[in-house]
Amino acid sequence: MRLAVEHHERFVLERWVLRPGGGLGPIPALVSRPAGDGKAPAILYCHAHGNRHAIGKDELVAGRPALLRPYAEDLARAGFAALCIDLPCFGERIEPGESALSKALLWRGETLFGRMIAELRAALGWLAGRSDIDSARLGTLGLSMGATLSWWVAALDRRVAAVAELCCLADLATLVASGAHDLHGPYMTVPGLLREFQTADIAGLIAPRPHLACVGLADPLTPPAAVAVVDAALAARYRACGAPEAWSLRREPASGHVETPGMRAAVLAFLNRHLGAASTASGR
Repeated sequence: MRLAVEHHERFVLERWVLRPGGGLGPIPALVSRPAGDGKAPAILYCHAHGNRHAIGKDELVAGRPALLRPYAEDLARAGFAALCIDLPCFGERIEPGESALSKALLWRGETLFGRMIAELRAALGWLAGRSDIDSARLGTLGLSMGATLSWWVAALDRRVAAVAELCCLADLATLVASGAHDLHGPYMTVPGLLREFQTADIAGLIAPRPHLACVGLADPLTPPAAVAVVDAALAARYRACGAPEAWSLRREPASGHVETPGMRAAVLAFLNRHLGAASTASGR
């Protein structure tokens, strides 16, 4: 159900409540889109965590301290629509809180992370079904928690044609060994995962689709050793798929857990190349 339409200088903003069914929702959502007619490529924008549970979907248009500026205007200027939902425990869905909900779901044999992924995939399906969206040109994008969610969704859903993510890709086993895993919230705990899979096993499912990761090597969530493990494995995976150029890792040695101007430029260039006008012209 659409609640409101707002006309901003560079984009149109729609406020929605999605009702995907299947035990999910209702889910408050924002859609930003360029003004004008025609089918636009679109980004499923996954918001971050940052212990700022009140932000949620509003990150798309209001930003957060770790971002240079909100993404809605930059994406619209480049011709992209974007969808961002309030994930459980964030924004309008802040109650009952991350700790309480993650524990309750574990008692029921579910995980908060799994619930987030399910909701994002449902939102992706809704986005793909819009008449003003080019469903062949869908991408995912996010920072921090949003980064992790963006590549997980891409790994599990082949409707995602390209993924760009900031400030979170790292080998989980290496993080656990160093204790850095405890910097993440309860949402990211998936019991038994590391008995079966490493980070690169899951992210490798994206190949040969394009994947850009941007990390700061002074970021405690992406320490160099944990980044190197994933990079080596994904580079090998993409070579084996015959698409070595489709995996791209941007390292910024002096950067912490924040987006930099170089990261923003890299993300926008990547999305335009693989999903935007450049990809259409080249017959992607």
